[in-house]
Amino acid sequence: MKTLIRIIITTGFILTTLSAMELPALFTDNMVLQQSTNVKIWGKASPGKMITIESSWGEKATAVTADDGHWKTDIKTPAAGGPYSLSISDKDTVIKINDLLIGEVWFCSGQSNMEMPVQGWPPNDLIDNYQQEIEQAKYPEIRMFTVARNAALFNQDDVIGNWRKCDPQSVKSFSATAYFFGKKLYKDLQVPIGLIHSSWGGTPAQAWMDEEHLQKYPEYKAVIDQIDGSLEKITEQKAWLDNLQQLILGPADNVNRFEELDFMDNAVKEAAFDDHGWQTMSLPRLWEDSQIGAFDGVVWFRREVDLSSFNQDQDLILELGPIDDMDITYVNGVEVGRHMKEGFWSVKRKYTIPANVIKKGSNIIAVKVVDNQGGGGIYGSADDMKIYPSENPGKILSLAGEWKFLPVAEYKNASFYLFDIADKQYYKRPKVPVESNPDTPTTLYKGMVHPVVPYTIKGTIWYQGEANVNNPKQYEELFPDLIGNWRDVWGLGDFPFYFVQIAPYDYGDGQSWKLRDAQRKTLRVPNTGMAVTLDIGNPKNIHPGNKQDVGKRLALWALAKTYAKNLVFSGPLYESIDIKGDKALIHFKYSAKGLKAKEGGLKDFLIAAKDKVFKKAKAVIEGDKVIVSSPHVAEPVAVRYLWDNTSQATLFNVAGLPASSFRTDNW
Repeated sequence: MKTLIRIIITTGFILTTLSAMELPALFTDNMVLQQSTNVKIWGKASPGKMITIESSWGEKATAVTADDGHWKTDIKTPAAGGPYSLSISDKDTVIKINDLLIGEVWFCSGQSNMEMPVQGWPPNDLIDNYQQEIEQAKYPEIRMFTVARNAALFNQDDVIGNWRKCDPQSVKSFSATAYFFGKKLYKDLQVPIGLIHSSWGGTPAQAWMDEEHLQKYPEYKAVIDQIDGSLEKITEQKAWLDNLQQLILGPADNVNRFEELDFMDNAVKEAAFDDHGWQTMSLPRLWEDSQIGAFDGVVWFRREVDLSSFNQDQDLILELGPIDDMDITYVNGVEVGRHMKEGFWSVKRKYTIPANVIKKGSNIIAVKVVDNQGGGGIYGSADDMKIYPSENPGKILSLAGEWKFLPVAEYKNASFYLFDIADKQYYKRPKVPVESNPDTPTTLYKGMVHPVVPYTIKGTIWYQGEANVNNPKQYEELFPDLIGNWRDVWGLGDFPFYFVQIAPYDYGDGQSWKLRDAQRKTLRVPNTGMAVTLDIGNPKNIHPGNKQDVGKRLALWALAKTYAKNLVFSGPLYESIDIKGDKALIHFKYSAKGLKAKEGGLKDFLIAAKDKVFKKAKAVIEGDKVIVSSPHVAEPVAVRYLWDNTSQATLFNVAGLPASSFRTDNW
């Protein structure tokens, strides 16, 4: 737990001593506690200390620290309201938390479609109507906490983050799905809403689960055993990193936060810089596929090129292809271009080298690449990397091939750890046999769920599945196990778990229709609900911009099932099939008020006989049923709907909510 230390660093104060008592980052001003229950409060102090907790709503609690200094207790909360305050003290120290609200608290997690902020990721992935949404986001009783990304190889005690009131500045970088969910709850319930957002783009479900609940999966057990057998090395590397100078990344709503960081690497851009002893890498490629492996941080690439074949009196064009995520590019120590804001990872770099920068003969190109998540590096195709005269694009010098490289900072848990450049310190970094990356089983549970777990919540919303489309059969078991895992460790019973069914998208070989069906089958788990998005996706963009309806549809489940509101909360869900001659009659749950088809009629239904050969089918609505048939199938036994990656919904209920894709067979 480094809450107090972190406050000192970010506010700029320098103190020689710190209070022995520490609270997790979740316990700060502006926090929201779950109403009308006993909520968990915990922290750390000197062993054997009596901890006293007093609230402005009249409740008190006490605890005694254990031998390791940890303590935990609970305190009763009233019905929704506030603002309140909370005082936590031992004999020597008092920590007071102000502007605390009592209301409804939800944990919001998943991968990139949960992570995607209200402002989107410019230039290509934007939330619909985001500018107006940001301007209107003035809800001080909605409080938001974002857990910093942290892929950890052992359980963490704390996270980096802070509670923020919802306003146009804070909402920009907050999860759009979580925000729109919370806004709908707030408007309908009229109580304070606390949203704890913990997600990471591109991550599989197994990364969000603990070791105990993954043990039964042979494909993950080997990695878990390797982690357990490497704890000494893991501890050694962590201690090594902790001794390095650190830079803490600012809040995501500061678009210039990467520009403002000084990695003390300015000399590397210079042509005369001594890069003797640097290792080499063949580009283009993501560095995860190189000797670097899983790594987020700052890597410099340098290459010497002979430009004698070009006219020295004219500008040259430098193309590098896409760079993941950010870059500053120099030629002979002079900056020729940069993309140092997030969201441009897929944009091909094209910079002009002024004629007065170019030297006859040898020239040095130096590229500083900053990667803060997922893949990193100068990637794309070999044809993307080239230099040519601005007036003669056909005269090309290829830059694909060997480049020198040196990592100068590693990014972990919202901090950059700086390596000594002159000493080429990265190459001396203690090695760990297993990679600490967000794809590794258990790492996100350990870094981004475990430290939050004691916090009392009402329920969870989840938007994930895209990273598991290549193994949908396993997901049928894995996803329910994840839900059980979280319910077990939280110890709050079968709390509500509402999730989003992934939207249509061209996954290539990925079988998203089977993954969607695995999600549909997960509704067998008690107290779950599924928001269907088959009508609001984008088959050409895995990050569709309509997160308003995603959040609203999750909220409908919560309002109906958790808060007992009388409203339509789900689209039609397949229930049963009857065969009547050459027709299949499909019955649905949540269709009592009637079904309707999209303009143009029902599409993308398939029907099959015992031969298991599916044919395109005609489908029509009859009351609360869909009648499916084909002149090529005389004796049908099975029906499928939207059984591919990209088809979009045509079947809805009268409330306008789409039906889930489904199949009636188990072939």
